[in-house]
Amino acid sequence: MFTATLGTVLFCSLAALVAGFVDSIAGGGGLITIPALLLAGLPPHLALGTNKMQSSIGTAGALISFANSHLVLWRLALMGLPFSLIGSGIGSNLALYLDEELLGTILIVLLPIAMVCTLVPKKERKDASVSQGSHILVPLVCLAIGTYDGFFGPGTGSFLILAFHWIVGLGLVQASASVKVLNLASNVGALCIFLWSGQIVWAVALPMVVASIVGNWLGSRTAVRLGARAVRIFLTVSLGLLMVTLVIRTLNG
Repeated sequence: MFTATLGTVLFCSLAALVAGFVDSIAGGGGLITIPALLLAGLPPHLALGTNKMQSSIGTAGALISFANSHLVLWRLALMGLPFSLIGSGIGSNLALYLDEELLGTILIVLLPIAMVCTLVPKKERKDASVSQGSHILVPLVCLAIGTYDGFFGPGTGSFLILAFHWIVGLGLVQASASVKVLNLASNVGALCIFLWSGQIVWAVALPMVVASIVGNWLGSRTAVRLGARAVRIFLTVSLGLLMVTLVIRTLNG
């Protein structure tokens, strides 16, 4: 049974603040919060559930912002919505039934892969036409990435944006806006599984939610001035240090 201390709450809240700030500019916020939760001593199952709670609130805020700007293509987004939910449920159940030690090892393996995928530059396409096979491609993309999101999570937004941009054929801005519907759906689907199974440390999750909201607000205010490239450089350095610490902690058992 994990017991949260004041130090744990402050550390994880700071991570959520930074993650919210970075995520609003360059994406990859979960790549900060999950290692932070694991370093704070939460078992992998509790870390995933607690992270899913704070990330769901942040995604909802981003979706509201995009919807107010009329950038969400609701038809395509709603087409993939049920498949995103199904995938997230599959992924979350897979995570819950894996051995905890094995899951911790898998997270260490997946973390650098998700880091690399998140940090890959997203090139703008001149052709913003939608693929004729979108009615097939959208469900397949949402099912696959929804499963990944339910199981692990970090980098999901970037994967969805890239898939909708390159495979479905949306413009980059519209892709970023539209996939927030799917990202939120998979987040909520996974969150329901974690809530039902009691895999959330509320004493840590609630302060992280508040910190994440503040971080996203600050990040959106400074995104234009700071730029995503600078944040990605910072993200690479900070996550590299977190990764080394996490591996050392795991090896020391």
